[in-house]
Amino acid sequence: MVFEILDTQLMEGVTVWSLLITGLVVAVGVIVARIVRMIFNKKFAPNIPIHTVKTLNKLIYYGIIIIFLLAATASQGIDLGGLVVGAGFLGIVIGFAAQSVVSNMISGVFLLIEKPVRQGDNVEVVDSSVSGKLIDINTFSSKVQQFDGTVVRIPNEKMFTSNLRSFTLSEVRRSDVSVGIGYGENIDNAIKVIKNAIENNVEFVLMEPAPQFWISELADNSVNILVRVWHPRDDLTEVVPNLLKVIKNALDDEGIEIPFPQRVVWQGKAENNS
Repeated sequence: MVFEILDTQLMEGVTVWSLLITGLVVAVGVIVARIVRMIFNKKFAPNIPIHTVKTLNKLIYYGIIIIFLLAATASQGIDLGGLVVGAGFLGIVIGFAAQSVVSNMISGVFLLIEKPVRQGDNVEVVDSSVSGKLIDINTFSSKVQQFDGTVVRIPNEKMFTSNLRSFTLSEVRRSDVSVGIGYGENIDNAIKVIKNAIENNVEFVLMEPAPQFWISELADNSVNILVRVWHPRDDLTEVVPNLLKVIKNALDDEGIEIPFPQRVVWQGKAENNS
């Protein structure tokens, strides 16, 4: 039924000459679209994120071609009423079959408009347990390069509706490490030793906000001290290993025990009833 409507409506008033004129106008539209796209890339693209440029390029190019096509058919008296009706029927059928595709495309547009994260940001897609560098946002999906080098493709719908954790928006980050001291050690003295060691030896730790020290647990073998420090966000890989080494060396120099796991084994003696 759909194709009968299209055949009946489109063939009315269509001649070889009108088809040639339409083809010529569309060809001109393609040339104009390429020129406009080239001007856009030279004048405006350098100031726009690359993933946004890709999407706008497609919209500009195909939008201009469609406008020229519609203008050509209208000027030649070709009735597009049947095409609109037929497209409506086909649109309903395709819509049911491509809900996820449309949803991903719309989500991609909202990601570009709202910009909760940008290309190049280090992010965590919490609901998908994916962490890494956002390298691209395309029409239907986004790509995240994980810290192990692998690339994960995430549908834009999931990307837009998930909880996103950004490691880039803030200029500073906080790192936590825990160290255990023996029960026989003086807690205040141990904290003082750790604090002095951090201030004098850890290069990337910020003094404002100041490092914090908490007694986090009275564990089986040790009193655990939680050390919290702030540092520039890009120095994460430098701070934590250096921090642990400095704390260990400082406690060793002061003779403060960092206990090994210990177990006390008691062997009961059988009672002598004789």
